[in-house]
Amino acid sequence: MRITVSVNGQSYTRDVEPRLLLVHFLRDELDLTGTHWGCDTSNCGVCTVRLDGVPVKSCTVLAVMADGHEVTTVEGLERDGELDAVQKGFVECHGLQCGFCTPGMLLTARALLDRHPDPDESQIREAISGQLCRCTGYENIVRSIRWAATSDVAESATEAK
Repeated sequence: MRITVSVNGQSYTRDVEPRLLLVHFLRDELDLTGTHWGCDTSNCGVCTVRLDGVPVKSCTVLAVMADGHEVTTVEGLERDGELDAVQKGFVECHGLQCGFCTPGMLLTARALLDRHPDPDESQIREAISGQLCRCTGYENIVRSIRWAATSDVAESATEAK
């Protein structure tokens, strides 16, 4: 099947096998290996990408289901050489740890902050509840997302002036 998908703002048209999973399309067809492939059952969340702004687990989405839609991967968070606030938060608060879950955590965090710019700890923990951190370092991840929320609020206030 021929599909056209916008990934990180760039349009890609490819002929794909109808059963091809989105995670494999991104990694193998587009060479965007920041999206990790973990459990293949949607339990771990490392394959999370944003489909039209909504976090989805790309190991349970067919590439053909993304036809005509916008996909954002971890590679698309940085803009013009500037890290997104959630990426900066993970650096500042040591949220990276082994890094395997990080792309999914970052995309889930960005989606949360886009919906709720100033989430409390329980909202952050609920948002990332579908993401498994093998290092069990959730404290630093939650702290990183709070740091990003504070940074986003401060940036928005500066832009409003």
